[in-house]
Amino acid sequence: MAGVNSCPHLILVSDLDFTMVDHHDSENLSLLKFNALWEANYRHNSLLVFSTGRSPTIYKQLRKEKPLLSPDITVMSVGTEIAYGRSMVPDNDWVESLNKNWDRKMVIEETRKFPELIPQVVQSEADQRPHKVSFYIEKDKAEEVMKALSENLEKRGGGIALDVLPQGAGKGQALAYLLQRLKTKGKVPNNTLVCGDSGNDAELFSVREVYGVVVSNAQEELLQWYDENAKNNPKIIHSTERCAAGIIQAIGLFSLGPNTSPRDVLCFSDCQPDDVNPGYEIVKFYLFYERWKRAEIQDTDDPCTEYLKVDFHPDGVIVHPSGLERSLHGCINALRSCYGDNRGRKFRVWLDGISTAQMSSDTWIVKFDKWEASGDEWHCSITTVVLSSKGGNVSDGFTWRHVHQTWLEGWGMKDHSNWLI
Repeated sequence: MAGVNSCPHLILVSDLDFTMVDHHDSENLSLLKFNALWEANYRHNSLLVFSTGRSPTIYKQLRKEKPLLSPDITVMSVGTEIAYGRSMVPDNDWVESLNKNWDRKMVIEETRKFPELIPQVVQSEADQRPHKVSFYIEKDKAEEVMKALSENLEKRGGGIALDVLPQGAGKGQALAYLLQRLKTKGKVPNNTLVCGDSGNDAELFSVREVYGVVVSNAQEELLQWYDENAKNNPKIIHSTERCAAGIIQAIGLFSLGPNTSPRDVLCFSDCQPDDVNPGYEIVKFYLFYERWKRAEIQDTDDPCTEYLKVDFHPDGVIVHPSGLERSLHGCINALRSCYGDNRGRKFRVWLDGISTAQMSSDTWIVKFDKWEASGDEWHCSITTVVLSSKGGNVSDGFTWRHVHQTWLEGWGMKDHSNWLI
């Protein structure tokens, strides 16, 4: 299973559409705040799980449209497909367990008896998955049809969307399966937080010993479930914030760990995290880089510009994605001259998949994908940074010794001069 090598500090399980992703937030600010929080404080010791009704095809499409992090585990098609890591390696044991309770041909035969059920062909045939058959049905007809269909299937072994799944499938069952797998590997998480906004997320909150957040913008069916089943449960809350902001709120209310996103820190010199780690150092530098180019901080010598003076090693080198080498000090000098060159533009920087390896008592190799978005154009480099602690103590900060970048395939820039570091 992908992720940490010991017991995870936190497993965060989130639905995507209108839970992690706010489709009404054109700037993606709440999602970017979550990204910075996770990469700086949780990526090194926790697991991120996306649990979505989307099929693999339309999940991958969403990743091209929104600045989503790469999860450790992806649960798709309403809990009927589980995949691990960036390469999305399928869980064949889960597939086999679902096959025992599933006859897709029989399901299609039975659903054809109900003219009220309209196959969701709009989503394309790719979304009708091996263990999920989806329909659209008028809301006022849903309860009666679902009851009759369930009885028929049992005998043989506005509007809303209806998914027909195998017995034992669903988001809650998939999560229970994953938690059991972790338990058998001796990696029981310290805490698990589940997050959702719609009816197919309800069973996530029924998994034993989890914390849960129903985001403020949740749909009526989940709010009704919450009022009837969880309103008095102190481990499940209805947040006052939308989408990813509600997830961050829940992390704080349940005291699951740091809940201040680095994006909400105006001056890093006044905010030192309890757990200093190389990932946090990387995140805060690139946030400074974004703010500098957007002219969101003053071009002065006040404490907030100290990151122009980060102790880059005097002999440090950066290998640019173009293949050219330059000194790190030269890169910082170039940064001084591009202050505000993205003022007023939709320019954002985010990091994904930070992984850290300690090479010696005071040296770390940090790898990650560094993304830049300017308007509708996205670019990404696979980045490796070598850091050393100052004075042998991480609490004193880090020195950047080497940076190496290569373009992520398909996401390079034609004009390499527009990519600084």
